[in-house]
Amino acid sequence: MNGRRLWFVGIGGAGLSGYAQLARAWGAEVGGWDRVWTPYLEPLAGVQIEIAPEPVVPHGWETVVSSAYPDVPGLRRKEFLRELVAARESVVVSGTHGKGTTAAMIAFVLRETGRDPAWLIGAPVPQLGSNAGFGAGLLVVEADESDRTVFDLPAAIAVVTNVELDHHTEYRSLSELEHAFAAWTATARQVVRDAPPYRGELAVPGEYNRLNAGAALAALELAGVARAEAESALARFAGTGRRFEVHEGDVTIVDDYAHHPTEVAATIAAARERFPAATLRVLFQPHLYSRTRHLARELAEALAGADDVSVTDVYPAREQAIPGVSGKLIVDALSDVGVLAAYTPTVEQGAARLARRARKGDVLLVVGAGDVDRAVGLVRS
Repeated sequence: MNGRRLWFVGIGGAGLSGYAQLARAWGAEVGGWDRVWTPYLEPLAGVQIEIAPEPVVPHGWETVVSSAYPDVPGLRRKEFLRELVAARESVVVSGTHGKGTTAAMIAFVLRETGRDPAWLIGAPVPQLGSNAGFGAGLLVVEADESDRTVFDLPAAIAVVTNVELDHHTEYRSLSELEHAFAAWTATARQVVRDAPPYRGELAVPGEYNRLNAGAALAALELAGVARAEAESALARFAGTGRRFEVHEGDVTIVDDYAHHPTEVAATIAAARERFPAATLRVLFQPHLYSRTRHLARELAEALAGADDVSVTDVYPAREQAIPGVSGKLIVDALSDVGVLAAYTPTVEQGAARLARRARKGDVLLVVGAGDVDRAVGLVRS
């Protein structure tokens, strides 16, 4: 990347911030724009960052654009990620659920066993210090299927955690998604898929993390890490940001990114495992109108595993509102399955209800992929 001047539009996001860090480590001059300052920008100290309501693109820079800004000209995010992955022997981790945690597990074990990895992970990983790393060894990448990014990436080791239809505006059916993954894995040198869950010692709870660990260990074996050596390091892995992130206090709060019914059910099950005697109170923020429209009943069935449920309105992300689709669809579906739940349209209202109803010893689950994590601080205050 020596000699390149790269301007990242959307540099404060979990993805592009990591790409910018890696590009700078590999010799590029980097800068970027975003609407707001985010914690992902902290590792980019000294880099020119423009914070403004609308995209800023200075003259003389090569532009790399987040998928959130389709109207801004430049190299698309997925095209630039392909450049990064093609430049280094890579372990590419994808799937509907668990790809970030699985990629973080692999990167953590590689680092702990002295193999000096690089990594790009779309979430904070406290034990690694950042969502991006720049070692000289294997590059470990979390890759998204939501916009088909993963299917253009060359992988020395391709890891598929699981496949479930989650992005209803991108894929017409589960069959289409399955075929896309099959075509991609056929291009990889080695493939991990359907790995059995790991039953050894882990610091992170839940059956889903045992499945993530099983996939990570299988990939690590293909990368040349002896099983016993990998297991010893993996036992110390404490998780990623917003993936069953526990905040202790008189009332324990668990912050989790789950947004698909399978993930929501798994998070509640993990909370039951970790806190078996506690009353579980959930604040859930639906993510995407299309997902809420298609999966309202399934989300309700997953949330029914908690003792007390509040649901906010939909976090739109990249979508426009769909008439008649709101968080109330899930509340109504909860009523249909015999669970009384509250519709609290704003995060502030949901946090206030959690704080009002919480009792000492309760566990409060703040769940969703939007900005519902703000409720952690609101409940605490």
